[in-house]
Amino acid sequence: MDFSSFRLTTYRHGLATALPLVLALAASPGFAQSTPLSATPMPGTPMQPADPAQGPVGSADPAFGARIDGRPALRAPPTPNLTVSGIDTPLGDNEAAFTANTIDYDYKAHQVVAVGDVRMVRQGNRLRADKVVWNRDTDQVHAIGNVAVANPQGDVSYGDDVVLTNSMKDGVVQDMLLVLENGGRMAAAKGVRKDGVYTLRRASYTPCDVTTSKGCPKTPIWKITAARVIYDPNKHRLSYRDARLTFLGVPITWLPIFSHPDGSGDGGSSGLLVPDISYNKRNGLLVATPYYIRFAPNRDLTVTPYVYTAVAPMLEAEYRSLGSKGAWRAQAYLTDSSQSPNDTTVGSHTVRGYFEANGTFQLGADWTLSASLRAVTDKTFLQRYDLNYDDRLRSTVKAERIDDDSYLSIAGWEFETLVPGAKQSAEPIAIPAIDYRRRVPEDLLGGTFTLEANTLGITRTEGEDMQRAFVSAQWEKWLLTPLGQQVTFTALGRGDLYHSSDNADTSTVIYQGEPGWQTRAIAAVAVDVRWPFVGDFMGGTQTLTPRVQVVASPHTRNLSIPNEDSRAIDLDDTNLFAINRFPGYDRWEDGTRVTFGAEYTLDVPHFSLRSQIGESYSFSSDPAILPDGTGLSDKLSDIVARATVRYGSFVSVTERIRVDHDTFAMRTNELDATLGSQKTYLEIGYLDLNRHISPTIEDLRDHQEIRLGARLAIGKRWSLYGSTTLDLTGNKNDPTLDPEFTQDVDPVESRVGIDYSDDCFELTATWRRDYTSIGDARRGSTIQFRLAFKNLGR
Repeated sequence: MDFSSFRLTTYRHGLATALPLVLALAASPGFAQSTPLSATPMPGTPMQPADPAQGPVGSADPAFGARIDGRPALRAPPTPNLTVSGIDTPLGDNEAAFTANTIDYDYKAHQVVAVGDVRMVRQGNRLRADKVVWNRDTDQVHAIGNVAVANPQGDVSYGDDVVLTNSMKDGVVQDMLLVLENGGRMAAAKGVRKDGVYTLRRASYTPCDVTTSKGCPKTPIWKITAARVIYDPNKHRLSYRDARLTFLGVPITWLPIFSHPDGSGDGGSSGLLVPDISYNKRNGLLVATPYYIRFAPNRDLTVTPYVYTAVAPMLEAEYRSLGSKGAWRAQAYLTDSSQSPNDTTVGSHTVRGYFEANGTFQLGADWTLSASLRAVTDKTFLQRYDLNYDDRLRSTVKAERIDDDSYLSIAGWEFETLVPGAKQSAEPIAIPAIDYRRRVPEDLLGGTFTLEANTLGITRTEGEDMQRAFVSAQWEKWLLTPLGQQVTFTALGRGDLYHSSDNADTSTVIYQGEPGWQTRAIAAVAVDVRWPFVGDFMGGTQTLTPRVQVVASPHTRNLSIPNEDSRAIDLDDTNLFAINRFPGYDRWEDGTRVTFGAEYTLDVPHFSLRSQIGESYSFSSDPAILPDGTGLSDKLSDIVARATVRYGSFVSVTERIRVDHDTFAMRTNELDATLGSQKTYLEIGYLDLNRHISPTIEDLRDHQEIRLGARLAIGKRWSLYGSTTLDLTGNKNDPTLDPEFTQDVDPVESRVGIDYSDDCFELTATWRRDYTSIGDARRGSTIQFRLAFKNLGR
């Protein structure tokens, strides 16, 4: 008989010897008798020490095998050691490896009997048991006592009596417990594994903890019991027949046919997702139950019916696709509901909906195509159904080419306003928007030379139309002096060509420009000097960096050019040292000015500070393009400063201010602070724009608000959270508001919620209050309730 089809690993006198069984038989004629092995194990495979709480080594866990509602308990015995030492080379398909305390071989019956902490490996399947009987003729492995079997995927099944066949791939287990690699577990009165697929009878499943922190048994928060469960490790999917979902010990639903993934992240297929439940006065009670349809691993569709008690149902569909070139998705909402202009008028029913799609495609090593499309039937649909609160929808298509030395963007933009009373006909369509930049690799006068070309066309149904094109060249050189100053030289030249019509339709005069063809030449030179001083301080490092910049630019024809992209000018720390402090291309800050300031940084253990302060002096001002309130209308600008303080991971505070250079009044104050840990924290946001800018200039209105958010952890599982936004503008900063209908404090939105989360279950309840009414999107409260069960939903 050929005995070379398996190996036997034994221990003798503390030494490990891996021998084919035929050699062991030849060297030991009495091998048919029980052969005790050395009590001294090899390093790497120590015997488990005795635990008085668990009984003798190898004894069953007291809770294992106990039954609940006629099914085995879900609690697993201690994690078994399934390794076999002394295997230096991989096993062949027809080889097996053993370790055991004693091994007998019956020549007549052709069977191996291994007793005492038996471990066996074959074709990636691993076995541990108190006793194993292996019939060499039938290839049947009968394991008895404290049996644990692990498949190549990492799932471990437990039982007291297991019969395995087909090289340990198939088998039958009585009183089976199957622990999945990803944390879930199933218990069954009987389990069968055939071709790697498990079939369990009278089974229970849960991903929840079934023991307390002290190791005592506990009832899982939820579990599924079923007459039959099929688990396919290759598909990462569990399928049930005649199942019941039990929550907190109470059966809550019957599921005749049901399936879900095993928690590995794979195994997604068609099925129901976690439902959303909410209530508000406008729409009544909402139950949304998404249904997921998987066409392929890279394509799926989610269909969600929204059922309301106060209004007609709504349907949502979302399609996603991932290909070799890129990914895209499309989402749409559709309903038939009434649309009224206010709280008292009853509106007529009409078809309403929303559509959005976006995607990105890599067309080659350098080219990328991206698009984002958004459209809605009316201005209040999104707020009416709590989808989002945007005041404008932007749609764009863009092609980009990027290489080491150049950038090209070809884009088109379309805007849809959702502001009540605003005319859609006045919204711009920007096409084409082309921007090209190229860096010349060769040094010119020791610096870097950059070319740029730009063109833009803006059209409106009603309003000003404009076309623009320009080319520019910029040279920059950086150097470090022997004294440590960092000096940057910049020279720029640009030529513009504009054409516009219907300029008088722009209500703000300084934005209109002159109709017809206009040209403009721009030139500027600048020198920027930074001188850092570094030193030790309080066990850390501090750096003080004075900075001076001089910019000179001849007079520029600004007011003859229409202004589309440079309207929201405001001096702050981000543009203090910019050559052009306007945000776009249509306005250029000419004249000669000097900007001076300093940066200070401090880094010590657990603490850091980043700060900046500065202002500028202009030798010539143009108040027509720099109106009062922007901080740049006088020769001496306002003072801007920024400071960021961090203390470990507990405190983070950033404040930005702008102070009037004459009265030292606070014109801009912006604060963002976070205090606390990841689980318990307080967030504070404050914004005060007190610039006294003329209300005739749109885009620059003053505003004051405070934002508060907090989360409080209660133990390991529970947390409370809340947030609110308060508009403090009132009528003191905006003279256009009617004092009779304006309060000093006007809440915008508030929410409070409670959250529970553990290893297998999440619960969230949220109350939200909206204080703004726009048409049929009326103010009111919304209560949302969400339950999420781990691994369920697809």
